[in-house]
Amino acid sequence: MLFSRRNLLLATGGAAALSAVGTMPRRVWAAGKIKTAAIYTVPVEQQWVSRIHKAATTAQERGDIEYTFSEKVANTDYERVMREYCEAGHQLIVGEAFAVEDAARAVAKDYPDRAFLIGSSFKPDAAFPNFAVFDNYIQDASYLTGIVAGAMTKKKSIGMVGGYPIPEVNRLMNAFMAGVKETVPDTKFQVAFIGSWFDPPKAKETAFAQIDAGADVMYAERFGVSDAAKERSVLAIGNVIDTQPDYPDTVVASALWHFEPTLDAAIKAVQGGSFKADDYGAYSFMKAGGCSLSPLGTFEGKVPAEVVAKVAAQEKAIKDGSFTVEINDGEPKSS
Repeated sequence: MLFSRRNLLLATGGAAALSAVGTMPRRVWAAGKIKTAAIYTVPVEQQWVSRIHKAATTAQERGDIEYTFSEKVANTDYERVMREYCEAGHQLIVGEAFAVEDAARAVAKDYPDRAFLIGSSFKPDAAFPNFAVFDNYIQDASYLTGIVAGAMTKKKSIGMVGGYPIPEVNRLMNAFMAGVKETVPDTKFQVAFIGSWFDPPKAKETAFAQIDAGADVMYAERFGVSDAAKERSVLAIGNVIDTQPDYPDTVVASALWHFEPTLDAAIKAVQGGSFKADDYGAYSFMKAGGCSLSPLGTFEGKVPAEVVAKVAAQEKAIKDGSFTVEINDGEPKSS
């Protein structure tokens, strides 16, 4: 059975029927600094959450928000923490409610004068007019890293280790694989999921197994994979954050997520009293500044010049809209 955030939600009691987007009955509006709280189920150093934390810290330093956060919050405590922040007067609540969707939306309904910007697999729903959703749609950058990876594999064998086979992970893996095939169409892939968002030892052991089976380039969707690649002297491609400074001889390039456009749009909406149930996913697209390919850095000159030129051409096409990277949320398979 496909493991998805939708399955998780349905298992906890079902989802409200999706309907047209609506605006809030009581407008969220804030003059001056917006009291903002973020709730994370994992440590802030985890890739995905670290980008939200970075954007919020930047907004605070800029003077737009007052920012506080809770990390490593258990799913069973998520609703309680959300309510505590609402009761404390926080006007904008940010978080990822993939496994606690019903609870998060229930809180939003009870606090119509608060704005909720929440990572979700679902779309906006008029029943929750103050609950906006986002996701990391960085398939554009993932595709470009695939083009680079295809040029670096000598065995035409690439290992891929992800957390769960859910849309948010699948679309990045599929875009990466499409990019690889642009360079080396007959590349083989080993795909595995560790069943955790943060378990570096398990990810490392899974990567070891794929390297032992012939992979000479690893797609590091989770922490731990690049450690295995470093120890076995193979290459790796990063995801969401740039880890090349920690693995200068291992990580060739990374698909970077920039949460700033998403958060800044929400802040502007709260400031202007126009915050509503909306889908902020498009703010993660490359043409919106929501993702990018990391600099080659220590691998400058090691990636073939013709591949670098192809990446630059495809990046330009993505930004000007003449080329669109397919969004494929289906579970990737080994080949």
